Amino acid sequence: MPNFPGLIERKPTLEASLTAASLPVARLLESSLAGLELTQAEGETLFKTEGVDLSAVLHAADAVRTQRVGDKATFVVVRNINFTNVCYMACQFCNFGVRKDAAGAEWLSLHEVARRAEEAWNRGGTEVCIQGGLHPDLPADYYVRILEAVKHRVPDIHVHAFSPFEIWYGVRKSRIPLAAYLKQLKQAGLGSMPGTAAEILDTEIRLQLTRNKLSADEWETIIRAAHGAGIRTTATIMYGHIDGPAHWAAHIARIRAIQKDTGGFTEFVPLGFIHEQTRLYRDHPAARPGPTTVESLKMHAVARLMLAGHIDNIQVSWVKLGPEMAHAMLGCGANDLGGTLMNESISRAAGAGHGQEITPSEMVRIIRAAGRVPVQRNTLYGTVENFSDHDPTDIAPLVDRSHGANPVAFLDGRAAAMAAQ
Repeated sequence: MPNFPGLIERKPTLEASLTAASLPVARLLESSLAGLELTQAEGETLFKTEGVDLSAVLHAADAVRTQRVGDKATFVVVRNINFTNVCYMACQFCNFGVRKDAAGAEWLSLHEVARRAEEAWNRGGTEVCIQGGLHPDLPADYYVRILEAVKHRVPDIHVHAFSPFEIWYGVRKSRIPLAAYLKQLKQAGLGSMPGTAAEILDTEIRLQLTRNKLSADEWETIIRAAHGAGIRTTATIMYGHIDGPAHWAAHIARIRAIQKDTGGFTEFVPLGFIHEQTRLYRDHPAARPGPTTVESLKMHAVARLMLAGHIDNIQVSWVKLGPEMAHAMLGCGANDLGGTLMNESISRAAGAGHGQEITPSEMVRIIRAAGRVPVQRNTLYGTVENFSDHDPTDIAPLVDRSHGANPVAFLDGRAAAMAAQ
């Protein structure tokens, strides 16, 4: 396990951590370990912990993870396909979208989207994740046509596509009621949806992130409608910008309330704000340069504790935090490393520098180094293959890495250092 001093060492034990913690925090954690639900206010308290109290939170989250999902850590072999980077919304936290007349504007043909899906399938992928900007010239039936093109070319691949914001846009373009539109997408081959565009489910913060984007209530309405149509979704949070503990706890509590009603979320995915190329960081006086290491540790741990028994898959985004930090999160509540991706555009456009792909073999190495059992899953968390006693077939990365970092170099460096001792 990576060593963040004073926080997630294997020693002291959970019991010792609880003993060292302040009485109020120890009582909250003992309650959570006993299976009782934390309130929003209690979650906010845990987000504000430091020192020995924070160490106890991280230990407790790891213990609850063991209770809920055991020692398996999962990943999915998936390809991201961002079919257009043209978007008229101009969200302050995003550097992905460009105007349609910009030099770098892209709009993939349906043939190319389907070709990339087939290439992913031939590389062992079980899923394609398809999202794009809100292009002003998008035809009313375009999302349906994407699904039909992919499923015609690769009938058995799972299509995980279209954020609630894209669904909002599709409804607006097609002038079809939400429930009927979701039914149409499902019939065309939509398997599940990413629960992105959530950002922070707080009206005041959302108005500063983007004046025009769908509201928190609209996001929830679309998510609930998707669940009602039998379309499962992820749940996300974007943190580390102009937000704080009160917003984080309220967001997680709202996600939990939806899950209690619908049961439609497959996982919770914290997404650290990537600041380097964004207008939000350049122009907003209160914007921070993304979450700190401690904030990321807290986010995954407190999410595990608040969502226990409701959403038991806590995913860490290696493309946002990097493979080494993702490795660390497996020791404080997370149980899933997300997808291999193969291609990634949105985080890179904002300034992320952690690469575009981690191969299955590299995923397995990261998971084993964390002392966990590597398991390849499908989109809905069914087991594809358990790698407890063998390795995946080794494949070369799809994207040339000759000018990029090796995502498991930190493991190689650690092994070399240990051998030298």
